[in-house]
Amino acid sequence: MTTTAERSTATDEAAPVHKKKSKKFSPWGIVAWLVGLGFFFPVFWMVLTSFKQESDAATNPPTLFFTPTLDQYSAVFDQGIGPAMLNSVFATGMSTILVLLLGVPAAFALSLRPVRKTSDALFFFMSTKMLPVVAAILPLYVIVSNLGLLDNIWALVILYTSMNLPIAIWMMRSFFLEVPGELLEAASLDGASLWRSVREVILPLVSPGIAATALICVIFAWNEFFLAVNLTAVNAQTMPVYLVGFIAGEGQYWAVLSAAATMAALPVILCGWFAQNKLVRGLSFGAIK
Repeated sequence: MTTTAERSTATDEAAPVHKKKSKKFSPWGIVAWLVGLGFFFPVFWMVLTSFKQESDAATNPPTLFFTPTLDQYSAVFDQGIGPAMLNSVFATGMSTILVLLLGVPAAFALSLRPVRKTSDALFFFMSTKMLPVVAAILPLYVIVSNLGLLDNIWALVILYTSMNLPIAIWMMRSFFLEVPGELLEAASLDGASLWRSVREVILPLVSPGIAATALICVIFAWNEFFLAVNLTAVNAQTMPVYLVGFIAGEGQYWAVLSAAATMAALPVILCGWFAQNKLVRGLSFGAIK
């Protein structure tokens, strides 16, 4: 009994003592939080201003304590935000779908199935982004006018697709390059066709990259203003053009403009929120070799 007690005591003494690690705030973590809050503050102020009356929104210094109201959102809907919102959703959604349908096969051909002069093809795609859009607006206006597509939403769909396609090809190519080519070889040895190998092997692996590319295209198309303001008038008016209507000659109506801007930003925020799981992986996909 004495021997057993001595062994038990020795075992207890030899057992390591786990101390709880104190959680300390890293200085860089605090800096990151401050920077993040600094970037978020304009959005917060926009949403806060949208619940003010115009008299409270125009005060200097700003009014921090006020009675919240939904009058500005009511005014936004009364001024016809619906058609502009639908036009933006249609132009953005259709152009993003077309970009993915054209860009994913092109990026696949330039990565896992390279063609001759791949570098020349990639340079050609990016060279289309080097021309300032302001230098191309006159010939674009003439072409769209001759085709009878002025103030037509399909003109924006075509232009947004051509605008985002080079970026999508470059992004998707970097994602495809991270997929081992041996996977296609193994699938072909098992008797799978190229289409089945891409559909069941490659696309599931690069789905986070597709989500990230799609969101980038959505943001660029949704926020585009220059082409929309020059090629549309009433029927194909998009949200950025609609927001300009709240800037009158006597000045800006800050409260109602903030309400309209909040409504305009909400769809993109929701898209990013629902796709955040794939976006985190997709945006970091290819960063670590």
